[in-house]
Amino acid sequence: MNINSKPIKSLYEARCLFGLGMAAFALISSPVNAASSATKGKTQSSHHSSQKATKPAQATYPPTQTTAQPAYAPTRPAATPVAAAPVERSYTFGEMVAESMFGDVYAEPSKWEELGYGNLFSKGWNKPWVSPPAGGGGAPRMGWLNAEDGVFYRLSIATFAWAHGTGNYSDSYSGMLTSYTPVSARFEVRTDIGLASNRGPSNFADFIVTPRFLLSESKEQTQSLDLAFRTPTGNSYNGQGYASINPQYNFWTNYWKGLVVRGGLGFNVPYSGEIANAGARSTFYSNVAIGYYFTEHNAAPFGDLVLYVSNKFSQVIDNRGPSSTTTFSMGPGFRDHLGDNWYLLGAVDVPVTNPKPYDYQVFGGIMKVY
Repeated sequence: MNINSKPIKSLYEARCLFGLGMAAFALISSPVNAASSATKGKTQSSHHSSQKATKPAQATYPPTQTTAQPAYAPTRPAATPVAAAPVERSYTFGEMVAESMFGDVYAEPSKWEELGYGNLFSKGWNKPWVSPPAGGGGAPRMGWLNAEDGVFYRLSIATFAWAHGTGNYSDSYSGMLTSYTPVSARFEVRTDIGLASNRGPSNFADFIVTPRFLLSESKEQTQSLDLAFRTPTGNSYNGQGYASINPQYNFWTNYWKGLVVRGGLGFNVPYSGEIANAGARSTFYSNVAIGYYFTEHNAAPFGDLVLYVSNKFSQVIDNRGPSSTTTFSMGPGFRDHLGDNWYLLGAVDVPVTNPKPYDYQVFGGIMKVY
């Protein structure tokens, strides 16, 4: 009995010691397993995050580009808007002439532009003529009888002149139809057709054609150059029948209210035809006229009423005659708007030096602006 009891006791103790050892091993290995599990979890999470971060983004079309922006936006002053330059219309030669001769050149004064000596050869030759505005003082640009033109027009005027006491003839009379035809802003043509004279068998005067060139024009002044060519279509009995060339400078000014000063100077040079029989001489001449406008254009039948005084000087410069002759004459004149662009004009010319070509001469005219 005693021999069998000892082994059983030892086996029981061995089992208890084995259980205690396994429990101790479990306690020791638990923190390591927890750390390993945490490390494994982090590794898997990092792996999944890496897979998500490295996954390529879906491409867009068109591709967009980003530009690095500054930390702050610089401030700039607002840009001042710049007005667009007006586009000038180009005209063919036919369009330019048709617009100048038949267009409504009075409807849009804004189309008029200043012209000067600086652009004499580059501006205005390819643009239609537009009626210029009133002068700096408000006076209209109009023509007067027995005075130089100065400005461009589009009109026709029928004039009648009667001279008392003309040499071998007690009186004489003559008529003229004068037309102004603009071609461009720089060029127009004046024509003079003699209608009547009582000095001889022919009742036709010499036909005169005058190219006119605009030298300079502003609101206050106009300057022009005329080059008249006289053709011998008349009779020497009437003081006609010879050819001549007549260069002439003209000016027109208005700086103050209705006061207008205009004039010109030039030469008349006969070169062919019945020069001696007609009594034609090479002559230098000049003219200055001063007038004032009293009424407005719409005050018809007394609209644009102007009263003026014209002064003329001429000096013979050739040796065709026995002596040189100096002539100075002066006289009053008027112009009046009757209505619908019809005008009545009149003037008187009285020589004050001797010998006198006549005692006095009276002019009358009826004019239509179109």
